Amino acid sequence: MSKIVRAIDVGFGNTKFVVGHTEQEIKCASFPSLAYTSAKDPATRPAAERRRTVAIPIDGTFYEVGPEVHLAADTFRATQLHDQYVETPEYMALARGAMAYMKLSAIDLLVVGLPVSSFQARKAYLEKAMVGVHDLGGGKTVEVRKAVAVAQPQGALVYYTAAYHKQKSIEHEQSLIIDPGSRTFDWLLSRGMRLVLKVSNSVNRGMSDVLKTIAQEISSDIGRPYSDLPAIDAALRTGKPLMIYQKPYDLAPILPTARAVARRAVSSMMEWITEDYSIQNVILVGGGAFMFKDAVKAAFPNHKIYVVKEPMFANVKGFQIAGDNLLKAQGTAGEARDGQR
Repeated sequence: MSKIVRAIDVGFGNTKFVVGHTEQEIKCASFPSLAYTSAKDPATRPAAERRRTVAIPIDGTFYEVGPEVHLAADTFRATQLHDQYVETPEYMALARGAMAYMKLSAIDLLVVGLPVSSFQARKAYLEKAMVGVHDLGGGKTVEVRKAVAVAQPQGALVYYTAAYHKQKSIEHEQSLIIDPGSRTFDWLLSRGMRLVLKVSNSVNRGMSDVLKTIAQEISSDIGRPYSDLPAIDAALRTGKPLMIYQKPYDLAPILPTARAVARRAVSSMMEWITEDYSIQNVILVGGGAFMFKDAVKAAFPNHKIYVVKEPMFANVKGFQIAGDNLLKAQGTAGEARDGQR
C-alpha cells in the first residue's frame, strides 16, 4: 500500500491544506484562520444552528474552525497574530481542523510551514507537536507518523519549479520568492533549491496592514469605527463595490494610501537584496500577491515577475510535492540498501 502524504499551511489569514492529489492535479481547500471557543461541543446544537465547521477538543475546550466559522463569530475576532502562534491551542485547532476535512485515519508524512523569520527557532517544536494521534472530535482521530516543517516560501519555490518544468535549470539559478501573507511579508532567496537564510526574512507588513489602513480611512470618512476587514478584502479581490449603509463605497481614493503599505514592505526587503542583477527568477505568491504586485514590479523593473496560478495555494502545493519527493527518495535509498545486502 502506498504511503499517504498531506500538507497544511496554517497562515495568519487562511488555513490551506491538500485534500487529495493525482499526477495531474493537487486538490486544495481552505478556511479562515479563526478559532472560536466553546465549553460545549457545537456539533450537539440543533440542526438549524449547525454550520460547516468542526469542533476540535483541546484540554477541555472546543475550538470551532472551518469554512463557516464566521457564523460563530462574536465581537472579538479570535486571531493569534504573534510570533509564538504555533505554540497556541488555536494553531493546533486549525491544523487538526484541516486534518478533519482530509477524512483520513493516518498520515505517513505531514508537511507544514513556518514564516521565514521563525523557521529556525520553531522548526523542531512544530515537527514534534504534529507527530502522534490527534483528537478530531466526534470520536474521530488521525495518526501523523512523521512531520516535516519547511519555510513557507520554500514550498512556493518547489511548486514553481514543478509547474514551470525547471527541475534541471533551477540548480544553476538564483531565485527570489516573495510571499505577502496576512500578517507577514516573507521573502526567501535560494541558489538552486538551497536556501540563503542570511538574506531571507519577514516583516510584519502583510495584507492585514493594508486592510487596516483602508478601514482607518473609511472610519475617518464615515465618522465612526469601521472594522469589517473581510468585506474590504472581498471588494479588493473581486472588484465588486464595498457596501456601507446600503450604498456602494468608492475605495479608489483610498487605494494609493493602501499601496504605500505594500511599498514599505518591499522597501524593507530591498535592504537585504543587494545583488538583484544575479536573480534569474522573481516569484510572487501568497494571498496578497494581487495587492503587492505593482510594488514588486517597481522594485525589479528589469525582471519578469512570475505570479503562479492560484498564488494562495502555492506554498501548500509545494509542501505536497516536497513530501512526495522525500518519500520517493527514501524508498529509493531503501531499495538500494536492500540490493547491497
